[in-house]
Amino acid sequence: MTARIYYTDPYCRRFEAVVTKAFEHDGRPAALLDRTAFYPSSGGQPFDTGHLLPHELGHAGAIDVVETVDGADDVVHVLSAPIGQGATVSGEIDWNRRFDHMQQHTGQHLLSAAFDRLFDNRTMSFHMGADTATIDLLRETSTEQISRAEDEANHVVWENREVSIRFVDPARHGPAEPPLQLRKEPAREGILRLIEVTGFDLSACGGTHVARTGAIGMITVAGAEKFKGGTRITFACGGRALRLLRTLRESVAGSVRALSVLPQELPAAIERMHVDARDLRKTIKRFQETLAGHEAARLLAGPALSDQARNAKADGPASARVVVEALEGWDANGLKAIASAITAGSCVAAALFSTTSPFAVVIATSADVPVDASAILRALTERFGGRGGGKPDLAQGGGLTGDAAEIRRAAQELLEASPR
Repeated sequence: MTARIYYTDPYCRRFEAVVTKAFEHDGRPAALLDRTAFYPSSGGQPFDTGHLLPHELGHAGAIDVVETVDGADDVVHVLSAPIGQGATVSGEIDWNRRFDHMQQHTGQHLLSAAFDRLFDNRTMSFHMGADTATIDLLRETSTEQISRAEDEANHVVWENREVSIRFVDPARHGPAEPPLQLRKEPAREGILRLIEVTGFDLSACGGTHVARTGAIGMITVAGAEKFKGGTRITFACGGRALRLLRTLRESVAGSVRALSVLPQELPAAIERMHVDARDLRKTIKRFQETLAGHEAARLLAGPALSDQARNAKADGPASARVVVEALEGWDANGLKAIASAITAGSCVAAALFSTTSPFAVVIATSADVPVDASAILRALTERFGGRGGGKPDLAQGGGLTGDAAEIRRAAQELLEASPR
């Protein structure tokens, strides 16, 4: 069984140990130690990293600890290289990573306790990511409640209260002793490791925490969203909170410069931009529809027929005219508008392409032309790549590659070969 130094001394950075077992874990070198300061992933907190230095190899023989895994009784140290069983080693954790985790985890205790104390809203789960951490609350919460909980937690930070560790066996907790006022019922039985923030929170927890709340620095809520009937709160503490605020400051400063407004005027300025953009899109759409109609008339008036199509048209009114063109300056929506305008009349089948590779394409047919546009598109994408789909009278796709003239010839042949 590995003695876990971090249970009683989370500030321990360096330690001496003996390798009790050397083996492979999921195909990677690994070792068990008789004692360790490395924290394994557990309770929402990620694992520690660092290195082990076998005494007989000196400083040149340092082996990285790339992951730490929690076993039933032992801590598995996944290594960058094999190590000999029985070796005496000096271990050192990555302190910057550990202290960051201590700030986030202790901050989580305060934030969860604040929601619980103020609004009786229990934390159901906790996860610590690379840049931010999250807690999932049982119920939905308001913006005002989030701000109040954030303020409450930070007041406890600034009061620099003691964070203590003690071990309790509930089975031996006598009736004469004060009852354990745990924020959340423990998931395990037996001896409990309790983390107490003086006068504010008492929780059963196996993670690493700072010794006084002032070391958290600050707690800032970065966002909130509905999640499984409750609320997911995204937050950051200490150094992470500072980096988050720097990013926000740079983003606001850049936006202020770009829009020539004061920071407090940003929301209104962005809203005005949204309204202007929406109106502009509507105007562009109207102009595009008008221009598409003119473009469709131009194409119908032009020499877009092959000899075969001209002969077919002379055979009777049911013969379809085939229009195949590459149009510069039109996106897929524009091509679709033009194709729809072309085929709004009778006896027309059209294939319109963009002019830059990979090519966009729209296939359309008049209601009286028995040509399956989606089948034509499918034949083109099978030959020239890309993807798309649609209905028998209108299909569109993109991603076609190859010689533009060859693609257009293929579309012409497919349309002319289809029964009309």
